[in-house]
Amino acid sequence: MVNVVRQEALDNLMLEGDNIVSAARRAIMRHDYSAVLTIFPILRHLKQTKPEFDQVLQGTAASTKNKLPTLITSMETIGAKALEEFADSIKNDPDKEYNMPKDGTVHELTSNAILFLQQLLDFQETAGAMLASQETSSSASSYSSEFSRRLLSTYICKVLGNLQLNLLSKSKVYEDSALSAIFLHNNYNYILKSLEKSELIQLVAVTHKKAETSYRELIEQQIQTYQRSWFKVTEYLTDRNMPAFQPGTKLKDKERQMIKDKFKGFNDGLEELCKIQKVWAIPDKDQRDAIRQAQKRMVSEAYRAFLQRYANIQFTKNPEKYHKYRPEHVEEMIERLFDTSA
Repeated sequence: MVNVVRQEALDNLMLEGDNIVSAARRAIMRHDYSAVLTIFPILRHLKQTKPEFDQVLQGTAASTKNKLPTLITSMETIGAKALEEFADSIKNDPDKEYNMPKDGTVHELTSNAILFLQQLLDFQETAGAMLASQETSSSASSYSSEFSRRLLSTYICKVLGNLQLNLLSKSKVYEDSALSAIFLHNNYNYILKSLEKSELIQLVAVTHKKAETSYRELIEQQIQTYQRSWFKVTEYLTDRNMPAFQPGTKLKDKERQMIKDKFKGFNDGLEELCKIQKVWAIPDKDQRDAIRQAQKRMVSEAYRAFLQRYANIQFTKNPEKYHKYRPEHVEEMIERLFDTSA
C-alpha cells in the first residue's frame, strides 16, 4: 500500500514536471525567455530535496529511482537551451528603423536583456549548474560551485558582448552621427549603472575584471563623438584663414563679408543644433548635466573670445543683425538641450 501511494505521488510529480518542461519548450519557441525562468525555482527545489527522495525510494526498482534524476536532467537541458537561445536572440535582434527610439534613449532590447540577467541573480547556482550540465557528462552533483560561477560569469559577459555588438549595429540606423553617439552613450551608461546597482558587476568581474573601466571608456568615447557635432559651429569662431584686423582700420568689402559670414554661420549653426538636439534624450540627470556643462564651457569660451576679437571692428551698419546672441543667451540655449519641456 505504501509503495502504491509512493509510486502515485512520484508519478504525479513526474507528470507535473513534464508539463513544466513542455511549457518551457513552448515558451522558447515563442522567444518568451522570461517565462522559462519559472523552471529555475522548481529545479532548485527538486535538487535540494533529491537526497530525501533517494532515501524514500530506497529499495524500489531502478526505473523508479531514476525518474527524478531524469526530470532534473530534462529541466537543466531545457533551461540551458533557453539561456543559449536568449543570448542568440540578443545578438540577432533586427535593426529596424521603426523600432529605434527617435530621441536616442535606452533601447527596449537593453532594458529587457538587463532585466533577464538581473532575474538570474536569484538563481545563480541553478543557472550555473544548467550551463555546467552542458559542458561535461559527469553528474550534476560533481560540479564545483566555483566552476558553475565562472560559467555563469562567462555567459553574462557573452550576453553583454552580444548586446554591445547589436547596439553598435542599431546605432547605424541613425543618419546623424551625433544622435548615434547619444544613443550608444545612453545604452552603455544604462548597462553600467544597472551592473553597478546589482550583484551583476561582481559576477561579471569573475571573468572580466576590467568591465567597469571598459564601459566608462565606451561612454567617454561616445561623449567625444557627440561633442564633435559642435565643431561645425565653433569652427566659425576661429580666426583660421582670416587676416589680422586692426581696430579703426577701414575694411574692404570682401573683409567685411568674411566677418559677416562668420557671425551668420555661427548664429545659424547654433540655432539649428539647439533645435535638433533639444528633443534628444539623456535620461541620466548626472550625465545630462555634465554633457551640457562641458558643451556650454567649450562654446561659451570660444564665443566670448570671438566677440572680443571683433568688438572694435566696424564691419556692418547693423551690428544687431549679426551679434544676435549674448554669451549668456548662448549658454541658456545649450542648457535647454535634451529637454523637450524647456
